[in-house]
Amino acid sequence: MVTSASSLSSSALFQPIKVGAHQLQHRVVMAPTTRMRTPIATGVPTPSMVEYFRQRSTSGGLLIAEATVISPDQGAYPGAPGIWADEQVAGWKKVTEAAHSQGAVIFDQLWHIGRAASPNWMPATKQPVGPSAIAAQGNNLFDGGPYVVPHALTIPEIKDIIQDFVKAANNAIRAGFDGVELHAASGYLLDQFINTSSNKRADAYGGSIENRARLVLETVDAVVEAVGEERTAVRFGPFMGFQSMEDESPYETWGYLTEQLQARHPNLAYLHFVEPRDTYAPPDDKTKELVSLDPFRAIWRGPFISADGYTNNLKLAEDTANRTGNLISFGRGYIANPDLVLRLKHGWPLNPYDRSTFYFGGEKGYNDYPIYSVEKQSSVEETTETQGAPVDLVQA
Repeated sequence: MVTSASSLSSSALFQPIKVGAHQLQHRVVMAPTTRMRTPIATGVPTPSMVEYFRQRSTSGGLLIAEATVISPDQGAYPGAPGIWADEQVAGWKKVTEAAHSQGAVIFDQLWHIGRAASPNWMPATKQPVGPSAIAAQGNNLFDGGPYVVPHALTIPEIKDIIQDFVKAANNAIRAGFDGVELHAASGYLLDQFINTSSNKRADAYGGSIENRARLVLETVDAVVEAVGEERTAVRFGPFMGFQSMEDESPYETWGYLTEQLQARHPNLAYLHFVEPRDTYAPPDDKTKELVSLDPFRAIWRGPFISADGYTNNLKLAEDTANRTGNLISFGRGYIANPDLVLRLKHGWPLNPYDRSTFYFGGEKGYNDYPIYSVEKQSSVEETTETQGAPVDLVQA
């Protein structure tokens, strides 16, 4: 048999673990990869999305659905799904039923993009919002023009957004999701409040680490009250730098967040952290200090998911799982390999992914990737292509 890597069946990736109320049979997680396949006018999940998630479901496996818009007022990327309307809930219900029919556990990632929104995709009377009137640098990902200066949210508006997250979480449970993941990474609204580069407020939501962490912690508190600790999770990206994110003291900032979550909500389903890119630098690269998620792993006693870069470094995925016991989330690997779990378990080769089809479009690059055929003994080389559209939306 031609293989792309040694079988990982004996690694920690294939040891069971409890996440929330669910006993998983392995630790290979489908990351929340943005694909933009819903109708722009409605944000309602389509039959193609139902099939997409069905294909990638495994018994005792965890899927995290793509970032889902929580409110029609916030703006979002065209083609991103929503969860604020009944018809969206009905569309997602078909997705969760398909995943559950295969024995999978599925969470929904809840998303407010904040200042990353474009005025072209906002309601007519609205403008992008953020913690402070500071625009991200560069051009908007799917608009082409420069990021705009956002409206700095007032405290009553902040409270309304927290309730938007609560409504979205309740809708996700109505849609059959097993839980929700709050997106507090990648330069979106919750992350914008955390980072010193985007948050220059002088009130209770800015300045000190405790104040900059306040929105995330209050949102977690509110969502937990609505749906329960075991149905709530959070994604963080302390070192990503995506969309002009930078913090003056990342270890202290996310250390405080992790400590607070451990103290206040120790039974959260999981924390999902994005690995720093320096993790993948050559060992002899002394150009910058190596950073690590290990301090946060040491604080959090519950399930910990590690994300980013593992598709192109399966040995690192194995080593990280074996060293830490973490679950490992894959984005690009799952896009191109609906049967990724079996391929990893048996050492079968991976389909190469086609970056040009990551976003928008139809079936091409979505539901047309082949399942591995043992009988055909087909050999497909795994790609290491890294150029093109922004990888931080395809989040792992």
